[in-house]
Amino acid sequence: MKAYPLKFEPIYKQRIWGGRKLQEVFNKELPAGEKIGESWELADLPDDKSVIANGELAGQTLASAIEKYPKEITGDENFSLPFPLLIKFLDAEDILSVQVHPDRQTCERMGQGEPKTECWYIISAEENAVIYKGLKKGVSKERLAEAIRQDSVAKILPEVYVRAGECHFLPAGTVHSIGAGLLIAEIQTPSDTTYRLFDWNRVDDDGKSRELHIEEALESIHYDMPAEELYVATVGRLVDCEYFKVDKDHQAENCKALLSPGKMKTLIFISGSGRIRSAETEPVVFEAGDCILVPALFEGAIRFADDTRYLTVTINNSN
Repeated sequence: MKAYPLKFEPIYKQRIWGGRKLQEVFNKELPAGEKIGESWELADLPDDKSVIANGELAGQTLASAIEKYPKEITGDENFSLPFPLLIKFLDAEDILSVQVHPDRQTCERMGQGEPKTECWYIISAEENAVIYKGLKKGVSKERLAEAIRQDSVAKILPEVYVRAGECHFLPAGTVHSIGAGLLIAEIQTPSDTTYRLFDWNRVDDDGKSRELHIEEALESIHYDMPAEELYVATVGRLVDCEYFKVDKDHQAENCKALLSPGKMKTLIFISGSGRIRSAETEPVVFEAGDCILVPALFEGAIRFADDTRYLTVTINNSN
């Protein structure tokens, strides 16, 4: 196989808090009449595996393609699956539950779940939109448990006003929630383990409350999380954690960049359009809302429209 940039079929997830913004902003073909909260752009979980949408590998999952061509795609003949990233777009028309994801040590201690560290890049934000991250200073496990019993969790959550262009880092063990009116690109480790501790007393269309996971959440939270670990970045290197790096780029008019062989990377296009060319493969056209995996052995050039903004994600601890 001659390495070429890979595009994927999105995996849509209906959510009680979702909307239709992914169709309005990115022209995605959402299922009719459903509140779509998440579009999984790159995934390799047991029940959700990204399918390649272009070129000679079209119709194959990312995992099966890597099994056949590990060196060409990843640069590592012994690359270990599952693929160590999960990339999504989130449309929060309503507020999300207050939740936490466990770290590896908690998963091992509890004998369940998969660890999850993530970051949120704010694509668009309505006026006065907020997120919640961490707990107010001095909140202990006992105080949080009491707040849950008294239905006063919101009072101990720091409310953070956000703007487009910000990236918020959320290591495993961080209590968090996304407020209404936000469109977000989420980069994370490959886990769907979520423990809800509060859901704003909401019910679904059938009048039922969603399941909470109080005991698991209380055991997973880092109550002494240093504030500097919950940083926000807006330019250049946005995140550099043990699992992945995220960089923010903006291309000026008629800009052209070279893609040299070496390290596999994933490009998340926030705005604009363009195409990726090489001497040996068909050009790959992209637009806002696309997520493209550039194989390690691909060599070519990428040309951007003047309004193109994108994120580059690379895996840490890989060749």
